[in-house]
Amino acid sequence: MKKIYSVEEYIEENPHYAEELSILRRIINSTELEETVKWSMPTYCLNEKNVLGIGAFKNHFCLWFHQGVFLKDEHNLLINAQENKTKALRQMRFDSKSDINKGAVLTYVKEAIENQRLGREIKPVRKTKEVIIPPELQEVLKGNSELDTSFKALTPGKQREYCEYIAEAKREATKQSRLEKIMPMIIQGVGLHDKYKNC
Repeated sequence: MKKIYSVEEYIEENPHYAEELSILRRIINSTELEETVKWSMPTYCLNEKNVLGIGAFKNHFCLWFHQGVFLKDEHNLLINAQENKTKALRQMRFDSKSDINKGAVLTYVKEAIENQRLGREIKPVRKTKEVIIPPELQEVLKGNSELDTSFKALTPGKQREYCEYIAEAKREATKQSRLEKIMPMIIQGVGLHDKYKNC
């Protein structure tokens, strides 16, 4: 997809829905939302927080509400475009200009603004990978309290790097030589790949 730098450019790039997008844009711009472009799409923000956007696709155009899950949806106009994937985002989809109910659109936009002002949002859940300590490293940690304390003080990411480094070794001799290499590094509190990250 071509990088878009302005809403005008986005509308020009989608001539099949240019008039319709312009109508939605005028409705949104009648509110206090700040117009910008993010991800090459027209996006509207309140205090730099994403509230909604407009988009054109092959067979439809839409408004998407970043925290649309909190909208009352009294007119039953919202859909979840990716069921079981999207938690907060809701889309108001249109096939033609005649589908645009300006009053309803403005009501939804104003409610979305109010929800943003009230701080209603679902924050994405960051999945953290579990640290699985290989038996060889577990054994060494059990027998060396200084090493164990130092290992526990490392970030989960650094712990994971060390665990994977040991677990990936196929031969027992390789595992042992890797253990000997990393023990002083763990005690120093450095990560396995820190020297490369600081270059």
